[in-house]
Amino acid sequence: MKQQVKMKGRFTILKNGVVVRQVENLITNAGFAAMSGLLLVDISETAFDYIAIGTGTTAANVADTTLETESMREAGTGTQTTTTVTNDTAHLESTFNIVSTLAITEAGMLNAASVGDLLNRQTFTAVNVINGDTLVIKYDVAFS
Repeated sequence: MKQQVKMKGRFTILKNGVVVRQVENLITNAGFAAMSGLLLVDISETAFDYIAIGTGTTAANVADTTLETESMREAGTGTQTTTTVTNDTAHLESTFNIVSTLAITEAGMLNAASVGDLLNRQTFTAVNVINGDTLVIKYDVAFS
């Protein structure tokens, strides 16, 4: 019996409580390597608990290790949800309280408060924000 495991990511962006983007994202090579390390007790790897947003516009690539132009990074709250099989999806949610004018065009999930491994990344049409706005980024990584 041959079995394949697939990992697929998707994020949703809410601006001031309203969904403004839903985008499939790209899992990076570093993300795949870190995920395999998380399975093993002998490998020192850290869970992915941070979401970063930025203003970079270069298309996402599997070789990416950072956002192109990171603007903010926030710790998230993680849960498991069900897509197909019970608890087959990792859900991470972070809230960004905006303090300046930005055109957010990229997002990614990382495993450290600074630097760290980049699990996934994607660019998208700008979400324009100003001081006082709130962005909520919801990442879902489903395993099937």
